[in-house]
Amino acid sequence: MEFSEHIKTANVEDVVLQQPLHPPSRGTLCITGHHLLFSHREVQDSSCQVLLLLRNIDAIEKSSVENLSGHLGLFTNVVNSKRPSGSSGTIIIKCKDLCVLQLDIPGMEQCLNIAQSIETLSCLDCVVDMYPFFYRPCDAILCDQWGLSNPEKHYTEMEELHERWRLSTVNRDYSVCVSYPAAVIVPKEISDDTLKKVAKFRQGGRFPVLCYYHRKNGMVIMRSGQPLTGANRKRCKEDERLLQAVIEDSDKGYIIDTRSAQQAQQARMTGGGFESKSCYNSWRRLHRHMERGKTLQESLIKLVEACADKSHNMDRWLSKLENSKWLSHVQTALSTAGLLVECLERDGHSVLIHDSEGIDSTLLISTLAQLIMDPSCRTLEGFLGLLEREFVQAGHPFQQRCAHSAFSHARLQQESPVFLLMLDCVWQIWRQFPLALGFSEVLLLRLATETYASNYGTFLCNSDMERRAAQVEDKTQCLFRALLKPREREQYTNPLYEHTELAIWPSVHPQSLQLWRGFFLRWTQQTRHLEEVQQEINNMVIESGKTALSF
Repeated sequence: MEFSEHIKTANVEDVVLQQPLHPPSRGTLCITGHHLLFSHREVQDSSCQVLLLLRNIDAIEKSSVENLSGHLGLFTNVVNSKRPSGSSGTIIIKCKDLCVLQLDIPGMEQCLNIAQSIETLSCLDCVVDMYPFFYRPCDAILCDQWGLSNPEKHYTEMEELHERWRLSTVNRDYSVCVSYPAAVIVPKEISDDTLKKVAKFRQGGRFPVLCYYHRKNGMVIMRSGQPLTGANRKRCKEDERLLQAVIEDSDKGYIIDTRSAQQAQQARMTGGGFESKSCYNSWRRLHRHMERGKTLQESLIKLVEACADKSHNMDRWLSKLENSKWLSHVQTALSTAGLLVECLERDGHSVLIHDSEGIDSTLLISTLAQLIMDPSCRTLEGFLGLLEREFVQAGHPFQQRCAHSAFSHARLQQESPVFLLMLDCVWQIWRQFPLALGFSEVLLLRLATETYASNYGTFLCNSDMERRAAQVEDKTQCLFRALLKPREREQYTNPLYEHTELAIWPSVHPQSLQLWRGFFLRWTQQTRHLEEVQQEINNMVIESGKTALSF
């Protein structure tokens, strides 16, 4: 593809840029196949340049200078002398990381050309045309190991599994399940032929696979798609045998269905369903309704609108925050993860978790539960490895879910901020247990940004199969490995971290949950001051060898 075909105007002089936390500045605007580059006229220092990845742009609005009164409240006071004189237009750029920029461009034709180029290049559908395939940092080579681990390595390192569990390559050509990796961990006594039959009985072919083994008591977390029982209450004896093999001689296991009982019943009428008590008598089914899809996306949109409200009216702010229901989704996710941990850690029973497809709330809850229970998941390396296993390798469709953020008017049915919700929940845990997690809020903010627009290939595509087809591992850089490089990891490490073997139980009371202002209000002056203070504290702790822990 020739990106130049979509660039109608490559550069424009005398452009005025207005961005949060900075005064307006005049300079040169350049557009390339993947970036928007603004160079300040007054300052030649390259550190003062603005380099915006076009993929980060969620929406743009065009208008003439005369029609800007509604937008100027988003920025610091405009210096009139900075504006270009004569015929000019303005582009409001709304980014997926919630930053809003304004470009005053001399000449309406040039303004429209720039806007059209941005609209086209920011919405490229072909994966191999995206920037990660062109990104080449000076300190990286493509022959490096791409990810942190893989199912084969994970199984080899977990020697406790080898007696009862095995590594199956039944999905090596992705013909059994398009969203699973090539290798999965299953009960040893279940053959590959049995797995193929079970896959036909589960939504999307996602038959039950092991995602976590609890070393303390030998119990496990399994995940899958919903059973396709349908209105005729179809049975699959192979599926029943597989789940029985998970608990062996234990008295029972738990199935956590993240749909309400009513939703599960309705799914049966359209070919889906749930595990009936008569067929799975050793398993107890629990329903915990979690919103997903369009509902979750609309909640994010409402929250971002509330955070952009400049009215300074307390009642209006609180009303908008409540109406967004975002914190309710956070509460439900943490509460459901806590239920899973209670079943596994306190009651000593294995758990199967699923929603309809098993690629959204299922992965969200299994990730949070492991973070709560397992201290190895709370280190920087451990947390990144957890995300790689539970979201990237497990088939969360990042390209569909994160096509747009909160500003875009082009709404797609597949969009949903599940991964962002997970990061918000992790932040809530981090805030309640500041010593228990080995990574900082800066890491969570970086991940939230990279999910929607990145130089790296980690969050490209919707599954391992798609990444293999696009040669993502061969032709792009891995974000997780980059974050662990010595020059990077210092800023993402929590200097207050203290290892503990205990489970950490986050409070889900409404009074205990807060708005993640570091993300949702990150472009305000107040949040910037808090970040500066936090960084100063971190520097003091590092320099004093953690002597500041005493206070």
